[in-house]
Amino acid sequence: MVRRILKVGDENLRKVCKPVVKFDLRLWLLLRDMAETMRKADGVGLAAPQVGILRRAVVIDVGDGLVELVNPEILHEEGCQGGAEGCLSVPGRRGYVERPQKVRVRAQNRRGEFFEFDAEELFARAVCHELDHLDGIIYLDKMDHEIFEDEEEQDGKEEKR
Repeated sequence: MVRRILKVGDENLRKVCKPVVKFDLRLWLLLRDMAETMRKADGVGLAAPQVGILRRAVVIDVGDGLVELVNPEILHEEGCQGGAEGCLSVPGRRGYVERPQKVRVRAQNRRGEFFEFDAEELFARAVCHELDHLDGIIYLDKMDHEIFEDEEEQDGKEEKR
């Protein structure tokens, strides 16, 4: 089921999310709906608060397949990359944001099992962007400057999360 994506200005986007404690059918359906919503909106990531659920869950697909992260946390960051970011909750806008080049992440899957992984480049950017949503942070809070349509982007990439 495609869910409605909250837009900037909605107070739920500014709230810190609670951890997921029940790994049940309700969570599975939420993750499924979030993936479907993200794909329908042509995004590469979506966090639960963007669909009005204040729980620590995100879905990401930067082209290598769907990744579901429940109760994720960044364990380590290294390097720096800058680039254009957009957000499904901030339609029609983009901004230049600096993020880590590489991150080490610990999360749980839909069954509650812990796992760790490394993310680099676009995947690292998407992870950081989505985890910010779980803490009530929107990329607008971190952007250096707005990027307008008539400006040519250095890396030629625009990501919507």
